[in-house]
Amino acid sequence: MKKNAFDYVWTDKKRSLFGLPLTFTRYYLTESKFITRTGFLNIDEDEIDLYKITDKKVKYPFFQRLFNCGTIIIYSRDADTPSKEVHCVKNVRKVSELIDKYLNTMRDKYGIRGRDMMSMHAHHDHDDDFDDAQYHDGDY
Repeated sequence: MKKNAFDYVWTDKKRSLFGLPLTFTRYYLTESKFITRTGFLNIDEDEIDLYKITDKKVKYPFFQRLFNCGTIIIYSRDADTPSKEVHCVKNVRKVSELIDKYLNTMRDKYGIRGRDMMSMHAHHDHDDDFDDAQYHDGDY
């Protein structure tokens, strides 16, 4: 992927032991998406639209902390990626805040807030599920 293939606001590689970027996993944050690119000869890319992110968690494992790294776990409503671990990136707190910044920008753009992010299973309309006529006279 060329460096100018898309405009990103942050990018980093997954870091290995000693905080060195010696892997073939790269993370990109654009103003509207979080992209994970893995592989060397065969390359896979996974995208999550920022407005679909429902929650995130930051983890600071001991050995990652030694090298100013951490892991972000992103939970989303994305169909193929309900959760994503952004392993061992530098300045994890700043990256998390940057994701929040663009996440809120995209939610404002689409008019999406917390109640809109609830699962489809949380709101269930019983009127469409069964015919009330079959449940009459207390026969349940």
